[in-house]
Amino acid sequence: MSLFVPKFDESVIVREAEAEVVGRAPTTVRLLADSSRTGGALSTQRVTLTAGADGAKPHWHDNSAEMFFLLDGAADILSGEDVVTAGPGDLVIVPPGKPHAFAAVPGADADLLIVITPGVERFEYFRHLQRIALGEATPESLLEVQELYDNHFLRSEVWDARRR
Repeated sequence: MSLFVPKFDESVIVREAEAEVVGRAPTTVRLLADSSRTGGALSTQRVTLTAGADGAKPHWHDNSAEMFFLLDGAADILSGEDVVTAGPGDLVIVPPGKPHAFAAVPGADADLLIVITPGVERFEYFRHLQRIALGEATPESLLEVQELYDNHFLRSEVWDARRR
């Protein structure tokens, strides 16, 4: 086991009013701290989903674990071949290489704190998703940046069956 020691000198403080917000209901992402601010330790964002909205489609990360902490509401989280329903205060951590996805439970809202560690520069990924939502980029353009953001998409029959 190797020990990764992040390199940064100042505490990272992000006030809610200062966080960049990407998207709007039913899926809103608050960009909190990217890898470059934390010396590579982590990337974190807060995702708010309303009315059963999808968060992320099934994907995996080769080099990072992803942590989901449910602040409020109810969320379905895919972890491999299992779908876990999480409630307020529940924590799910998915290891590198394991397929995962998340969404608000149908008919419910969900507010999640998401942390990827070690960090990956993710803010531009979320901005890219916004450009797709606005019609400024195609959904297929995500395939071109999978390696850059260590975000690799796949199909999951378990997830598809749950989200029908």
